Amino acid sequence: MDAQSGFDPGPSEALAALREGVRAVMRRFDDDYWLARDEDGVFPVEFHKAMADGGWLGVTMPTEYGGSGLGVTEAAVMMHEVASHGGGMTATSAVHINLFGPHPIVVHGTPEQKARWVPRLVAGADQCCFGFTEPDAGLNTTRIKTFAQKVDGGYLVHGQKVWTSTAQVANKIMLLTRTTRYEDAKRPTDGITIFYTDLDRAKIEVRRIAKMGRKAVDSNSIFIDGLFIPDADRIGEEGKGFSYILDSLNPERVLIAVEAIGIGQDALRRAAKYGRERIVFDRPIGQNQGIQHPLAERWMYLESAWLMAMRAAALYDSGKPCGAEANAAKFLGARAGYDAALQAVLTHGGFGYAREYHVERLLREVLITRIAPITEQLILSFIAEKVLDQPKSY
Repeated sequence: MDAQSGFDPGPSEALAALREGVRAVMRRFDDDYWLARDEDGVFPVEFHKAMADGGWLGVTMPTEYGGSGLGVTEAAVMMHEVASHGGGMTATSAVHINLFGPHPIVVHGTPEQKARWVPRLVAGADQCCFGFTEPDAGLNTTRIKTFAQKVDGGYLVHGQKVWTSTAQVANKIMLLTRTTRYEDAKRPTDGITIFYTDLDRAKIEVRRIAKMGRKAVDSNSIFIDGLFIPDADRIGEEGKGFSYILDSLNPERVLIAVEAIGIGQDALRRAAKYGRERIVFDRPIGQNQGIQHPLAERWMYLESAWLMAMRAAALYDSGKPCGAEANAAKFLGARAGYDAALQAVLTHGGFGYAREYHVERLLREVLITRIAPITEQLILSFIAEKVLDQPKSY
């Protein structure tokens, strides 16, 4: 493989064509576009529309509802390409949410619900945000407090969510609630219900969170006060929502992994180019092993992480267990991407701190992959317990 041309997931002509199709869209949005979005914080509407027009928002959705019906492997190749052209997590997050976030609808929704909702997601006509995380629960999802009280014809919801992405621009929300309070549930995972409904701003206050990176794809605290959700907007059975969100966890980890890898590869390419072109003491700095060796090591770790991600994707697509591999891919991909972006900044020296070279922005963009959607510490605990048969530590 040509180390400068990108990661090759295999000999498949279909995957190569998919990658080239996404690349054609990405080339329309240059560094200046993404730098402007980082500065003004405006959602990349033009990019989102271009991806929708190309059919990429529906790559994993069923064909009968306008999607392509493809698997995690194809989604991973797509998202790696999206991440590799300067847009960082701003680019990936603008479309990532469409791939497996709505999976509960596809797996557990009624035919009527799927016909009503999925084509609009595929076409980009609806923008969905996700109200899952809560400030006092964090990763302990069973401790959420947002409560949906059963009333005539539906549910009345009160509560609070945090880190709800795209709520500034979304018109739909996938909302995780309790319909049985924690203390009244037989098991901690019981009594959680999931809804997909209109984001009614008369009942939902949205407050933007200022943050380090991914400025144009907003994150928010939301406050829900008396939101009515009709019965027709409940997904699956009441009280079974916790199990429904598990369907999308492993695909999400794989996608985050390849996105981090793509950002790291983008940063590494920029560092390698700078090493060839920057002349100090009458020689290119890339001639010095102090520059060469760290970049070479970053390349090796990125390649290794990619192979783990592709292994996890292949296992998932073949219906085999992939929890360890998907979590390992997320851990390794995020670390490799972050380390590559950091080394790119260091390679540029003082200019790495300058916005015009973009590597400082890529470093800020990739950092979130080490934190979300699951921390490195929980992944390590999972591997220790599930793979190495150690006692549960928490």
